[in-house]
Amino acid sequence: MSTRRLRVMYIQMYIYLMTKRYSIAEARSNLPGIVDQAEAGMDIELTRRGKPVAVVVSLREYARLRGARPSFGQAYKQFLATHALSEVGLDQDFFADTRDITAGRDVAL
Repeated sequence: MSTRRLRVMYIQMYIYLMTKRYSIAEARSNLPGIVDQAEAGMDIELTRRGKPVAVVVSLREYARLRGARPSFGQAYKQFLATHALSEVGLDQDFFADTRDITAGRDVAL
């Protein structure tokens, strides 16, 4: 590949893949363009006095980030269903004494 072509490819990657930054004042006047960029897959960072305060992402990315995730208990049960504790170097009774199930001490109020 020629040097010029590599340079053009690098510039395109920088322009299209890097996060864009807008101040909130700029965002007010450029909202339709910002929404178009977010819809196209770009992450748009909004700043207030030069500090990042918010991000605009596409609905697809938002749905991916907010997607249903299993609870820790569900994930742990799934892990145990596919892996033996001995495979990861733990004894079967490793977690047996990690939680005290007694009522605790009496407290006078």
